[in-house]
Amino acid sequence: MSLLERVGTLLRANLNELVDKAEDPEKLLKQIVLDMENQLMQLKTQVAIAIADQHLLEKKRGEQERETADWRRKAELAVGKGQDDMARAALERSLSHEALEKGFAMQVVEQRQEADHLRQALCKLEQKLSETRARAEMLVAEHRRAKAVGRAAEARRVAGVDKAHAVERMQSKVHARSAESEAASEVLEQESLEERFRALESEDRVELLLKEIKERQTAVG
Repeated sequence: MSLLERVGTLLRANLNELVDKAEDPEKLLKQIVLDMENQLMQLKTQVAIAIADQHLLEKKRGEQERETADWRRKAELAVGKGQDDMARAALERSLSHEALEKGFAMQVVEQRQEADHLRQALCKLEQKLSETRARAEMLVAEHRRAKAVGRAAEARRVAGVDKAHAVERMQSKVHARSAESEAASEVLEQESLEERFRALESEDRVELLLKEIKERQTAVG
């Protein structure tokens, strides 16, 4: 692909579509800007070469123009001296240089068009690069904000889940402690009941022993 074809591809690039399809938009945008900067440097070099070539061709055309005029003067001089053969030779040289002059003149026109075309491409690429840099900065900022919002939303979601889990754990602890308290109360109630029965049994035995003692004393008396 030629330089101008690559430049044309960059000029036609739709950043939004490329960013939408990219896995890493920031990396892609940086690469696009870098590509444009590289192409811009190459294009500047080509413009400089094209202008230099144009100047060289113009110089060569001028040289041939001067040679043509010089041999015409020599032909006139020969004619004035009655040297027709020399005049004919001088005119032939003049026509040869005139043909070269016309050839260089055509090349100058073509080269000027080429240089102008490259200049226009350079201006468009410079403008595109400026727009792309600004657009890339905006898209990178949007992408980073979107990532930040996504991370914040995920953090809130995780925090909500953790909070719900914490509430569940707290409720479980409360229920467990309540159950333990109820169980302890039941145990205490059972122990209290057993103690009362033991107390009653103890009282009965005391009364029974007391009765036996009284009966023995009555029998002895």
